[in-house]
Amino acid sequence: MDAIVRSSGLGSEEEFIARIAVVTDSTADLAPGAAAAAGIRVVPLFVRFGADEFRVGVDLTTEQFWARMLAPGAPFPATAAPSPGTFRETFEACFAEGAEAIICPTIGSKLSATFQSATLAAQALPDREIHVIDTGSTSMSTGIPALLAVEMAAAGASGAEIAARVRDRLRDVDLYVAVDTLDYLRKGGRLSPARAAIGTLLSVKPIITVIDGLVVMAERPRTRARARERVVELITAAPIERIAFLHTSTSTPDEIRAFCDRVLARIPGGVDPDRISVGLIGASTGPHLGPDLMGAAFLRQRR
Repeated sequence: MDAIVRSSGLGSEEEFIARIAVVTDSTADLAPGAAAAAGIRVVPLFVRFGADEFRVGVDLTTEQFWARMLAPGAPFPATAAPSPGTFRETFEACFAEGAEAIICPTIGSKLSATFQSATLAAQALPDREIHVIDTGSTSMSTGIPALLAVEMAAAGASGAEIAARVRDRLRDVDLYVAVDTLDYLRKGGRLSPARAAIGTLLSVKPIITVIDGLVVMAERPRTRARARERVVELITAAPIERIAFLHTSTSTPDEIRAFCDRVLARIPGGVDPDRISVGLIGASTGPHLGPDLMGAAFLRQRR
């Protein structure tokens, strides 16, 4: 049976048959309802708390992850990539449901073995059209390319056309988040102990981004207020086509609303409300960034 999704690219309410399937991984931080509504299949990574292992978004919700993460005395969580076999099962299920091609944006290959697993799965199905795309980033910087692929599929583009366009638009995708400490990046192996120690000694509230597939400190403000204001400045430096606000469970509704309002008020030309989302950083990325985070992933308009 062909998967049926709803087109929103031109505001049409007509249903269409999805011949192009879109698959991503759980680092994309797509809310389950949003992924299901878009027809995107999400392959879960694993998160471990000591001896307890969970499939992200399957055995453990984002809210449950943060409750465990912040519990007193909880072991630091470790994440692991899905196996090639899991990706292969997902790809085969898509073809069994009528897909003619698959677009699969994944977390950056320098950040996780997930891209390699997806690539091996695609190579195991040589007679099928599968485009595995290394987004070079994580969180909604991976989710946004997946949503872009869905929109192009709705407009009738072929698998090859979608893959080429998504790869081209990756240079327009960016991410900035202000974090409260570098300790989680150090514990998660995404930042050297020396760099983390320097940041701690300086009592900075770092702004994190991803450059050339690696997590880096973009700037080092000294206060949380200045860090969040600078993130607003960085996000709103140019017109934006789509934006996904990101936060953690420690953020209050008032904090989240105020941050979003500040950003949206300063984006040149504004953003289509249908291309604005607000969501929690999930269990695949959260261990590396920690609580008290605020920021966004976004797709800049092509000049």
